[in-house]
Amino acid sequence: MALKKIGAATAAAALALSLTACAGGSGSTDLSNLKIGIKFDQPGLGLKSGDQYTGLDVDVATYIAGKLGTTPEKIQWTQAPSAQRETLIDSGQVDLVVATYSITDQRKQKVDFAGPYFIAGQDLLIRADDTSITGIDSLKGKKLCSVTGSTSAQQITDKVPGVNLQNFATYSECVAALAAKTIDALTTDDTILAGYAAQPEYKGKLRVVGKPFTKENYGVGLKKGNTELCNKVTDAIKSMIADGSWQQFIDKNLGPADYKPGPGNPPTPAACS
Repeated sequence: MALKKIGAATAAAALALSLTACAGGSGSTDLSNLKIGIKFDQPGLGLKSGDQYTGLDVDVATYIAGKLGTTPEKIQWTQAPSAQRETLIDSGQVDLVVATYSITDQRKQKVDFAGPYFIAGQDLLIRADDTSITGIDSLKGKKLCSVTGSTSAQQITDKVPGVNLQNFATYSECVAALAAKTIDALTTDDTILAGYAAQPEYKGKLRVVGKPFTKENYGVGLKKGNTELCNKVTDAIKSMIADGSWQQFIDKNLGPADYKPGPGNPPTPAACS
């Protein structure tokens, strides 16, 4: 009888271990410690200064992490350049990417998205005294800059065939080149451009043209097929909008640049599939 009881206990223990192993399989995410990819060089959105991280995306990511059970000090921030976002997610180097990440059909083939949590529009940043550029129809003969791997670079190429486009690794490099007059304009989302124009070193020297020509749905990128996590992130985004935190984050991060959210904001997140 004693041997039977020992055997039953051993079997129960083995079953418990098996279930635990299954629960921690490749599709699971430890929600008490999240690795989140953000931009490190986008003022007002995702900026690293020393050991401090600030911006709209940082606040959104921190809020979502809190709803998932991760306290701010347990978030591991990782730089997520535009061209590396899918790789970071697919390789497991990050659990989430909150980095002005536009939801597109092409990207949805590689990763899943929760959101959108914000709707932006692509525009142009130019020097404040330049009156020759009034929109994308006045770019002939101009040197334009964007970032490798961004939707902005692809879309300006599609809309302005033959445009003289130079792709840099980061937007901060483009801004420096614009201020140094080695390029004539920078194109990306108006939120990003507004953040740079408001920086102390560029205030009064650079300006946003103010004629957005695309619609960019910012989403939270995550591993393809992880619908459970996607649903939890979606619920967090809905809560953020409903409880007023979304508006607070906008006012705090984009208000200093006199930026006003465009049509469709705050957005209604799509269902995960």
